[in-house]
Amino acid sequence: MKEIWVLDDEDNIRNLMKRYLEKEGYAVRTFSSAEELNNALINNNPDMFVLDIMLPGQDGLSLCRTIREQSALPIIFVSARGEEFDRVLGLELGGDDYMAKPFSPRELVIRVKNIFRRLNPAEENPALKELVYENMVISPDKRTVTVNNTELSFTSKEFDLLFVLAASPNRPFSREALLEKIWGFDYEGEERAVDNTVKRIRKKLHEKGARPSLATVWGYGYKLDV
Repeated sequence: MKEIWVLDDEDNIRNLMKRYLEKEGYAVRTFSSAEELNNALINNNPDMFVLDIMLPGQDGLSLCRTIREQSALPIIFVSARGEEFDRVLGLELGGDDYMAKPFSPRELVIRVKNIFRRLNPAEENPALKELVYENMVISPDKRTVTVNNTELSFTSKEFDLLFVLAASPNRPFSREALLEKIWGFDYEGEERAVDNTVKRIRKKLHEKGARPSLATVWGYGYKLDV
């Protein structure tokens, strides 16, 4: 059973999310403050986080930075702050999705399911095999990327984007196509989210001396140069 940790300082919203997620068979643990969740992280890890942004004390964005220092577990932001800046910043920090309050709890359940589905592509398509290019190996079933036998730490969005490009080497993908494939048709953010994700992937691959590389197709998008 997958476990989801929900952080929100409003009791009614926290309990609403818990109720709907538990109906779908998820184990749910709730927190009213980032400090409380941080203490729980000392001994445990969930399968996903649902984080409010506007919180007393440490906010959700700051907590995301802390989580990303040690984990690539998926993060969904929910917040009354629905401005574009907050959405983009949340995704730049490594968030996997963003929902503005008020939101439908059913929509939250669908987004949670979609993220878990993307995290396990081999379950949806058992024919998916490891992709091997020179010194880089991408394993969709384990969701790992290794370079020279060293595993790299990727967020779920970073892995998904790299896998899409690697599954069709030398084929250019437009920013719009990548945005729809990785973030979904209902994502309201900008194509800048794609650029920032590619930037982070490139940095991680370059630091380990990975071959091949992500190439920019100017004025269009990106491809994996093999």
